[in-house]
Amino acid sequence: MAPMEIEEENPQDLLDLEEFDEEALKKESDELLEMRLLTKDNARFARTGGGFVSLKYNGREYARVGVYLTFPLTEPEEYISIRESDEKAKEIGLIEKLTDLEKDQQEMIREQIKLRYFMPVITRVLDVKDEYGYAYWNVLMVTTSEVFPAEMSGDSVIFLGDNRLMVTDIDGNRYEIPDFYKLSVIERKKLDLFI
Repeated sequence: MAPMEIEEENPQDLLDLEEFDEEALKKESDELLEMRLLTKDNARFARTGGGFVSLKYNGREYARVGVYLTFPLTEPEEYISIRESDEKAKEIGLIEKLTDLEKDQQEMIREQIKLRYFMPVITRVLDVKDEYGYAYWNVLMVTTSEVFPAEMSGDSVIFLGDNRLMVTDIDGNRYEIPDFYKLSVIERKKLDLFI
């Protein structure tokens, strides 16, 4: 049996370990965990030429920011996350209550929310046909009519409250029925497969 050879340490591995900056990692972790509230006193939003929103906060200017709802279905105007617009989308801070901002600032943020969380409202359900495991919805909406396919599973239609429904099609597009009980009896009967 040949004696076992012991591998020598690679000098590059030692350099990689030396480059590991524990203090920088700790600082980055602390920044991620810190809750920064954006208020009318410390943050200023402005429209950009391209229809986006910029932000001045804490001595820094962000040419474009992303607006994300932390509770999009239950609290659409509270705890709004403002993030950098790059692919990492690092959080800059939270707006605790949208109504705490100036009126013009509120409107800018609401516009961005509507763009990101667009959900057409279904006013009538004309028909729902089951074909090959998919439900084809023929609906009227506030401004148009549409036919879209949705899965026949229970996940495609969910209650968001006592009477509000959200319908998700096979592409992940969401539609809202604001009041299930305002639909006619015939329309509600068509939805029996899902509820």
